[in-house]
Amino acid sequence: MKKIGIGVVLGLILGALDGATSWFTPEVRAMLLQIVVGSMIKDAIVGLAAGLFALKVRSLLAGVAFGAVLGFALAFVVAALQHAHYVEIIIPGTIVGILLGYATQSASIAAPTAN
Repeated sequence: MKKIGIGVVLGLILGALDGATSWFTPEVRAMLLQIVVGSMIKDAIVGLAAGLFALKVRSLLAGVAFGAVLGFALAFVVAALQHAHYVEIIIPGTIVGILLGYATQSASIAAPTAN
């Protein structure tokens, strides 16, 4: 469960940062709060899925690839709904997916040791 928690929490944090970068696109500044919240939800979903994947598959490469594909796919859906800003949405979404895939695969599951 630690991997899932790391994925969701890190997804929320990275989603907030990802959404906040929309400030650099002047025509969407009026919707900044909605973009940040939507990005947090999208990246929390990617983090949850990456955490679940990390519980089943113990491969860093597979986890990173899974995160990248899922991050790309969800970012593409968001961009397609907007009919604009494909590059500005898809590239950060894919990068966040890669980071979440890496983080969830790298999370240690060390059990406490008894002395």
